[in-house]
Amino acid sequence: MTAYEKKHLKELEAKLGYEFRDFNWLHGAMRHSSYTNEHHMDRLQCNERLEFLGDAVLEMVSSEYLYDQYPEMPEGQLSKLRASLVCEPTLAFDAKELDLGSYLLLGKGEEQTGGRTRDSIISDAMEATIGAIYKDGGIAPAKAFILKFILNDIEHKQLFYDSKTILQEMVQKDGKSQVEYVIVDERGPDHDKSFLAQVRLNDKMIGEGSGRTKKAAEQQAAYQALLAIRK
Repeated sequence: MTAYEKKHLKELEAKLGYEFRDFNWLHGAMRHSSYTNEHHMDRLQCNERLEFLGDAVLEMVSSEYLYDQYPEMPEGQLSKLRASLVCEPTLAFDAKELDLGSYLLLGKGEEQTGGRTRDSIISDAMEATIGAIYKDGGIAPAKAFILKFILNDIEHKQLFYDSKTILQEMVQKDGKSQVEYVIVDERGPDHDKSFLAQVRLNDKMIGEGSGRTKKAAEQQAAYQALLAIRK
Protein backbone atom coordinates (compact mmCIF):
# COMPACT_ATOMS: atom_id res chain seq x y z
CA MET A 1 0.00 0.00 0.00
CA THR A 2 1.48 3.33 -1.06
CA ALA A 3 1.38 6.43 1.12
CA TYR A 4 -0.98 8.05 -1.41
CA GLU A 5 -3.34 5.07 -1.35
CA LYS A 6 -3.45 5.09 2.44
CA LYS A 7 -4.11 8.83 2.57
CA HIS A 8 -6.86 8.51 -0.04
CA LEU A 9 -8.49 5.57 1.75
CA LYS A 10 -8.38 7.47 5.05
CA GLU A 11 -10.91 9.83 3.47
CA LEU A 12 -13.15 6.85 2.71
CA GLU A 13 -12.73 5.50 6.24
CA ALA A 14 -14.08 8.79 7.61
CA LYS A 15 -17.13 8.53 5.30
CA LEU A 16 -17.79 4.96 6.42
CA GLY A 17 -17.90 6.03 10.05
CA TYR A 18 -15.76 3.09 11.13
CA GLU A 19 -12.10 3.17 12.14
CA PHE A 20 -10.18 0.09 11.06
CA ARG A 21 -7.81 -1.58 13.48
CA ASP A 22 -6.10 -3.28 10.52
CA PHE A 23 -6.21 -0.89 7.57
CA ASN A 24 -5.28 -3.70 5.18
CA TRP A 25 -8.89 -4.91 5.28
CA LEU A 26 -10.15 -1.67 3.72
CA HIS A 27 -7.31 -1.67 1.20
CA GLY A 28 -8.27 -5.22 0.25
CA ALA A 29 -11.93 -4.27 -0.20
CA MET A 30 -10.97 -1.62 -2.74
CA ARG A 31 -8.62 -3.85 -4.79
CA HIS A 32 -10.34 -4.81 -8.02
CA SER A 33 -9.02 -7.85 -9.90
CA SER A 34 -7.72 -5.56 -12.68
CA TYR A 35 -5.47 -3.86 -10.10
CA THR A 36 -4.08 -7.10 -8.66
CA ASN A 37 -3.46 -8.43 -12.19
CA GLU A 38 -1.64 -5.27 -13.24
CA HIS A 39 0.50 -5.30 -10.08
CA HIS A 40 1.31 -9.02 -10.46
CA MET A 41 -0.38 -9.85 -7.16
CA ASP A 42 -1.94 -13.19 -6.29
CA ARG A 43 -5.48 -13.46 -7.72
CA LEU A 44 -6.80 -14.13 -4.20
CA GLN A 45 -5.65 -10.66 -3.11
CA CYS A 46 -8.41 -8.90 -5.04
CA ASN A 47 -11.68 -8.01 -3.30
CA GLU A 48 -13.74 -10.96 -4.54
CA ARG A 49 -13.37 -13.09 -1.39
CA LEU A 50 -14.39 -10.14 0.80
CA GLU A 51 -17.32 -9.54 -1.54
CA PHE A 52 -18.40 -13.18 -1.04
CA LEU A 53 -18.28 -12.74 2.74
CA GLY A 54 -19.96 -9.32 2.70
CA ASP A 55 -22.81 -10.67 0.60
CA ALA A 56 -23.55 -13.31 3.26
CA VAL A 57 -23.38 -10.78 6.11
CA LEU A 58 -25.66 -8.41 4.20
CA GLU A 59 -28.24 -11.14 3.57
CA MET A 60 -28.30 -12.16 7.22
CA VAL A 61 -28.54 -8.61 8.60
CA SER A 62 -31.15 -7.47 6.07
CA SER A 63 -33.24 -10.61 6.62
CA GLU A 64 -33.29 -10.11 10.39
CA TYR A 65 -34.04 -6.40 10.06
CA LEU A 66 -36.97 -6.88 7.69
CA TYR A 67 -38.30 -9.81 9.78
CA ASP A 68 -38.42 -7.55 12.84
CA GLN A 69 -39.63 -4.40 11.06
CA TYR A 70 -42.50 -6.06 9.19
CA PRO A 71 -44.03 -8.68 11.53
CA GLU A 72 -47.20 -8.98 9.43
CA MET A 73 -45.43 -9.46 6.08
CA PRO A 74 -45.38 -13.01 4.61
CA GLU A 75 -42.19 -14.70 3.43
CA GLY A 76 -42.75 -14.01 -0.27
CA GLN A 77 -43.12 -10.26 0.24
CA LEU A 78 -40.15 -10.18 2.60
CA SER A 79 -38.01 -11.88 -0.06
CA LYS A 80 -39.12 -9.37 -2.69
CA LEU A 81 -38.45 -6.41 -0.39
CA ARG A 82 -35.01 -7.75 0.53
CA ALA A 83 -34.21 -8.22 -3.16
CA SER A 84 -35.08 -4.58 -3.84
CA LEU A 85 -32.56 -3.47 -1.19
CA VAL A 86 -29.60 -5.76 -1.92
CA CYS A 87 -29.72 -6.12 -5.72
CA GLU A 88 -26.90 -4.78 -7.89
CA PRO A 89 -28.60 -1.53 -9.04
CA THR A 90 -29.64 -0.55 -5.49
CA LEU A 91 -26.23 -1.38 -3.99
CA ALA A 92 -24.64 0.66 -6.77
CA PHE A 93 -27.01 3.50 -5.87
CA ASP A 94 -25.80 3.24 -2.25
CA ALA A 95 -22.17 3.09 -3.36
CA LYS A 96 -22.60 6.27 -5.38
CA GLU A 97 -23.98 8.03 -2.30
CA LEU A 98 -20.63 7.23 -0.63
CA ASP A 99 -18.69 8.07 -3.82
CA LEU A 100 -17.12 4.63 -3.40
CA GLY A 101 -16.00 4.50 -7.02
CA SER A 102 -13.49 7.30 -6.41
CA TYR A 103 -11.60 5.10 -3.94
CA LEU A 104 -11.40 1.90 -5.98
CA LEU A 105 -7.99 0.54 -6.93
CA LEU A 106 -8.32 -0.31 -10.62
CA GLY A 107 -6.01 -1.36 -13.41
CA LYS A 108 -5.40 1.20 -16.15
CA GLY A 109 -7.60 -0.61 -18.66
CA GLU A 110 -10.56 -0.79 -16.28
CA GLU A 111 -10.00 2.85 -15.34
CA GLN A 112 -10.14 3.94 -18.97
CA THR A 113 -13.34 2.03 -19.71
CA GLY A 114 -15.36 3.63 -16.92
CA GLY A 115 -14.96 1.02 -14.19
CA ARG A 116 -15.39 3.59 -11.42
CA THR A 117 -19.03 4.11 -12.35
CA ARG A 118 -19.94 0.59 -13.49
CA ASP A 119 -22.76 -0.79 -11.34
CA SER A 120 -21.34 -4.32 -11.19
CA ILE A 121 -17.95 -3.12 -9.91
CA ILE A 122 -19.12 -0.60 -7.32
CA SER A 123 -21.89 -2.85 -5.98
CA ASP A 124 -19.30 -5.61 -5.52
CA ALA A 125 -17.04 -3.12 -3.73
CA MET A 126 -19.94 -2.22 -1.42
CA GLU A 127 -20.27 -5.87 -0.40
CA ALA A 128 -16.49 -6.18 -0.04
CA THR A 129 -16.54 -3.17 2.30
CA ILE A 130 -19.10 -4.94 4.49
CA GLY A 131 -16.85 -8.01 4.49
CA ALA A 132 -13.83 -5.90 5.47
CA ILE A 133 -15.66 -4.23 8.37
CA TYR A 134 -16.92 -7.62 9.55
CA LYS A 135 -13.43 -9.16 9.49
CA ASP A 136 -11.90 -6.19 11.26
CA GLY A 137 -14.54 -5.54 13.92
CA GLY A 138 -17.16 -8.28 13.89
CA ILE A 139 -20.91 -8.23 13.32
CA ALA A 140 -21.80 -5.09 15.36
CA PRO A 141 -19.99 -2.48 13.20
CA ALA A 142 -20.91 -4.36 10.01
CA LYS A 143 -24.58 -4.25 11.03
CA ALA A 144 -24.32 -0.55 11.92
CA PHE A 145 -22.86 0.18 8.47
CA ILE A 146 -25.58 -1.80 6.70
CA LEU A 147 -28.35 -0.07 8.66
CA LYS A 148 -26.91 3.36 7.96
CA PHE A 149 -26.07 3.05 4.27
CA ILE A 150 -28.20 0.22 2.85
CA LEU A 151 -31.30 -0.40 4.98
CA ASN A 152 -32.25 3.26 4.94
CA ASP A 153 -35.01 5.05 3.03
CA ILE A 154 -36.61 1.70 2.17
CA GLU A 155 -39.71 3.12 0.48
CA HIS A 156 -37.56 5.24 -1.84
CA LYS A 157 -35.30 2.32 -2.78
CA GLN A 158 -38.21 -0.02 -3.43
CA LEU A 159 -39.69 2.61 -5.71
CA PHE A 160 -36.35 2.74 -7.58
CA TYR A 161 -36.09 -1.05 -7.83
CA ASP A 162 -39.70 -1.62 -8.95
CA SER A 163 -40.05 1.57 -10.99
CA LYS A 164 -41.04 -0.06 -14.30
CA THR A 165 -43.54 -2.42 -12.64
CA ILE A 166 -45.07 0.31 -10.46
CA LEU A 167 -45.41 2.69 -13.42
CA GLN A 168 -47.02 -0.05 -15.54
CA GLU A 169 -49.52 -0.87 -12.77
CA MET A 170 -50.44 2.81 -12.36
CA VAL A 171 -51.03 3.22 -16.08
CA GLN A 172 -53.04 0.01 -16.48
CA LYS A 173 -55.69 1.17 -14.00
CA ASP A 174 -57.66 3.05 -16.66
CA GLY A 175 -57.01 0.41 -19.33
CA LYS A 176 -56.51 3.03 -22.05
CA SER A 177 -53.07 4.53 -21.56
CA GLN A 178 -49.94 2.98 -23.06
CA VAL A 179 -46.36 3.15 -21.78
CA GLU A 180 -43.49 2.96 -24.25
CA TYR A 181 -39.72 3.05 -23.68
CA VAL A 182 -37.55 4.56 -26.39
CA ILE A 183 -33.75 4.67 -26.57
CA VAL A 184 -33.11 8.15 -27.96
CA ASP A 185 -29.32 8.26 -27.83
CA GLU A 186 -26.26 6.00 -27.60
CA ARG A 187 -22.80 7.29 -26.81
CA GLY A 188 -19.30 5.89 -26.43
CA PRO A 189 -17.45 2.88 -27.87
CA ASP A 190 -18.88 -0.63 -27.69
CA HIS A 191 -16.98 -1.49 -24.49
CA ASP A 192 -18.20 1.65 -22.70
CA LYS A 193 -21.68 2.46 -24.00
CA SER A 194 -24.04 4.94 -22.40
CA PHE A 195 -27.74 4.95 -23.29
CA LEU A 196 -30.39 7.66 -22.94
CA ALA A 197 -33.96 6.42 -22.60
CA GLN A 198 -37.33 8.14 -22.53
CA VAL A 199 -40.55 6.70 -21.16
CA ARG A 200 -43.62 7.95 -22.99
CA LEU A 201 -47.25 7.86 -21.93
CA ASN A 202 -49.57 8.01 -24.96
CA ASP A 203 -46.63 9.43 -26.97
CA LYS A 204 -45.89 12.14 -24.36
CA MET A 205 -42.48 12.00 -22.67
CA ILE A 206 -42.92 11.71 -18.89
CA GLY A 207 -39.43 10.62 -17.79
CA GLU A 208 -35.87 10.40 -19.02
CA GLY A 209 -32.87 8.43 -17.73
CA SER A 210 -29.40 7.27 -18.65
CA GLY A 211 -27.44 4.12 -17.94
CA ARG A 212 -24.71 1.80 -19.16
CA THR A 213 -27.32 -0.69 -20.40
CA LYS A 214 -30.67 -0.10 -22.09
CA LYS A 215 -32.43 -1.77 -19.16
CA ALA A 216 -30.70 0.51 -16.63
CA ALA A 217 -31.57 3.60 -18.69
CA GLU A 218 -35.23 2.53 -18.91
CA GLN A 219 -35.37 1.88 -15.16
CA GLN A 220 -33.97 5.32 -14.45
CA ALA A 221 -36.49 6.89 -16.86
CA ALA A 222 -39.38 5.10 -15.12
CA TYR A 223 -38.06 6.18 -11.74
CA GLN A 224 -37.89 9.83 -12.82
CA ALA A 225 -41.44 9.56 -14.20
CA LEU A 226 -42.71 8.21 -10.87
CA LEU A 227 -41.00 11.02 -8.96
CA ALA A 228 -42.63 13.57 -11.29
CA ILE A 229 -46.05 11.94 -10.88
CA ARG A 230 -45.70 11.94 -7.08
CA LYS A 231 -44.97 15.67 -7.10
